[in-house]
Amino acid sequence: MRKLHTFHGGVHPATCKTQSNGSPIAKAKLPSKLVIPLRQHVGHSARTTVEVGERVRKGQIIGQADGHVSSAVHASTSGTISAIGMQPVAHPSGLPEPCITLIPDGLDEWMELEPCEDWKAVPHSELRHRLRNAGVVGLGGAVFPSDMKLYAHKHKIKTLVLNGAECEPYITCDDLLMRERAEEVLKGAELMRELLYADEVLIGIEDNKPEAIAAMRDAAGKHSGMEVIAVPTIYPGGGAKQLIRVLTGIEVAAGVRSTDLGVQCFNVGTAYSAWRAIRFGEPLISRIVTVTGNVESPQNFEALIGMPIAELIAQAGNLPGTTGLIMGGPMMGVLLPSDKAGVVKATNCIIAASDALFPPPRPVLPCIRCTRCADACPAELQPQDLYWFARAKNFTKAEEYHLFDCIECGACSYVCPSNIPLVQYYRFAKSEIWAQQAGQKAADAARERHEFRESRLERDKREKAEKLAAKEKAAARSEPAPVSDKPDTKPQDEIARKIQAAIDQAKAQAAEVKPKNTEQLTPQQMAEIAEIEARRARIREIAQASTDAQPRE
Repeated sequence: MRKLHTFHGGVHPATCKTQSNGSPIAKAKLPSKLVIPLRQHVGHSARTTVEVGERVRKGQIIGQADGHVSSAVHASTSGTISAIGMQPVAHPSGLPEPCITLIPDGLDEWMELEPCEDWKAVPHSELRHRLRNAGVVGLGGAVFPSDMKLYAHKHKIKTLVLNGAECEPYITCDDLLMRERAEEVLKGAELMRELLYADEVLIGIEDNKPEAIAAMRDAAGKHSGMEVIAVPTIYPGGGAKQLIRVLTGIEVAAGVRSTDLGVQCFNVGTAYSAWRAIRFGEPLISRIVTVTGNVESPQNFEALIGMPIAELIAQAGNLPGTTGLIMGGPMMGVLLPSDKAGVVKATNCIIAASDALFPPPRPVLPCIRCTRCADACPAELQPQDLYWFARAKNFTKAEEYHLFDCIECGACSYVCPSNIPLVQYYRFAKSEIWAQQAGQKAADAARERHEFRESRLERDKREKAEKLAAKEKAAARSEPAPVSDKPDTKPQDEIARKIQAAIDQAKAQAAEVKPKNTEQLTPQQMAEIAEIEARRARIREIAQASTDAQPRE
């Protein structure tokens, strides 16, 4: 038996998984349209490769990966491109993003695929390129391009961790995937281990999923160096850092990557998608989505990417009283502003919320410094202090208290007796800090541009002066000036003439000026005037003497 470790904090919310894990995965019906965002991954948005009116086939690239960190986007079925433009997407902001609208033709016609039977004979660089073009990203929620995580790093990767914990309440998509497709999940893990040169594969599954554990252990018997481990059910035990800690005892500190410590982590859904992409050439055009909450038949659907969420909810059976839709779990999920958006690669669960399931929030009360939030925090932070700093907009202090180590799991908000939405304050503080950093970066860039411009203008001016001086020097060499026996006295004569002219003009002006109000002066005033006139006469004499002293020839 492998020794398991623990991490600080954690909570035990009601799991609410039995509503949707009792039925097998169902294939969602073909929707009336598909709204496919060009950015469903971390990094640069995909670049459009199709035009309005063009017919595409299932699996065809409609958005090419653009940039170092990017991933391709594909047509989820065959049909016609009806629009390319801004559309609402599955994001809490409600802001539109570039999307491609595809009208299915009902034929579901695949493009020609490129399967790879002997993938071990293919160079690793080619395998990663195939994953990039297949649009494989992390399906645990981070949606980071998987090809970027499968490089053999400068540090030796000893352990590959496959995350099947699925600790969030209500979500059961990974549970059903491991039950029904365990063999393909582990073949994907074998592929990842080969790319990383890892020594072992550890598959962590929470112990409230006995069927998934049994299926994965049965499949793992066919693979060497793989171990399926039941871990305690606790939230957020499915976080990458927390699961690594539990399985290996390695603590991934803030600012440190797990790869620096010899561990890499992937979601089980990502491993499955990677295997399908390499072995069968199938791009990531669908994913398993848990539809639960206020619906008639909670279950898991294999839904096409871009399927309108409203149509997916309708297939589970709408019930009256739905107050909103949550994408993800109730702890870290986001409230969707509209059901018109399409399913994206990050959509692991859709919860139809109602007042019965999620009562309206109770009034917020003052913080009583009970420290329950600190006890529950898996990152070992001081949530109450971060709350005060965020509320006071003291962002410098919030950073000093390691604000960005917060994983926004919501455990602090869950245990807060004052009903304070702590995570919302942390998100606000992070966004403000990011905005300030972006502004500072823009200001620094503007200053650098200004300094470069001034330097360039000064350089151009200097170069022009040097060229002019060189030109004059060359001209002087080619045409020497005539030699004269007498020195040139014209400049000195001209200076003396100008000085004498200025003195004469001043005398004339002084003679024309008649003093005013001099009729009734006191003897003291007359003495002062006489003294001033004497000084002026003395100055004129000095100026005249200076002029006469100029050498003349």
